[in-house]
Amino acid sequence: MIGKNIREVSELWKRDKKQFVKAASYSTYVLLLNKHILPVFGEATSVTEDDVQAFVLMKLDEGLSMKSVRELVLILKMIVRFGAKMDCWPVPDWNIRYPSETTQTHMTVLNKQDHRRIIAYIKDNFTCRNLGIYICLSAGLRIGEVCALQWKDLDMDNEVIRVRKTLERVYLPDSEGKHSRLIVGRPKTQNALREIPMSRDLIRMIRPLVRLMNPDFFLLSNAERPVEPKTYRLYYKTFMAGLGMPDIKFHGLRHSFATRCIESGCDYKTVSVLLGHANIGTTLNLYVHPNLDQKKKCIDKVFRVLQ
Repeated sequence: MIGKNIREVSELWKRDKKQFVKAASYSTYVLLLNKHILPVFGEATSVTEDDVQAFVLMKLDEGLSMKSVRELVLILKMIVRFGAKMDCWPVPDWNIRYPSETTQTHMTVLNKQDHRRIIAYIKDNFTCRNLGIYICLSAGLRIGEVCALQWKDLDMDNEVIRVRKTLERVYLPDSEGKHSRLIVGRPKTQNALREIPMSRDLIRMIRPLVRLMNPDFFLLSNAERPVEPKTYRLYYKTFMAGLGMPDIKFHGLRHSFATRCIESGCDYKTVSVLLGHANIGTTLNLYVHPNLDQKKKCIDKVFRVLQ
């Protein structure tokens, strides 16, 4: 196998990888590979640490996020390690350095007043698509999860929302003609499979409806075909503008729910489980940002103990 280049090895790697990962993950790998990695490394028969370091700095300079660049390096490393197993080149021993991120970005969330306004508006202006926004604000679902919800996922006997699926449009790298398709599949992690208790207001709102609906219909469309995330984002943007709300991304609804949980004194482990995070560290990093008053109270507590 000696003498093969990255492009040739990547074809063998793709064939192997496709057997073990979700279709959406495979599609993401191939899209990033074709767009970013092969144009730079495709004809190379070896990749040094200096090559990868220069690639990292170039991609950051092009405006890619640190997260995206790290993902590119991970894919490149998987391909090179795969090639090393076939004796194409030595096992890579890279020590890649990333510039320190001097600014922290926090997701913008709704304040309590706007949060209440949206909930009150949806109660008075009920539609299936508005119900999806209400559910995200009161249960913290991701957009793919709410788009995949069917009426049967609202368990009125146990008063929980069963999150078992996610909807996403997946790039089809190996097809001719059609470039993408909608896929309803399982979430990426086991933790994302969860049951979220419904609020009392939500139960009162939907209990009369659920028994009248076709359980196999998707909730947002109330039909056999779902509303895809891109379409629902556009609807949400129009909805928020119509209410004069801040221009907050759809994912900000999930962050707003989590923020209200933390503000209400819910323990972090419970919030982490409700959100379907893989570990509590993700919850802490995203949502637990003590303000100055909280810091002062902490210092006061310490000195009360010392006294």
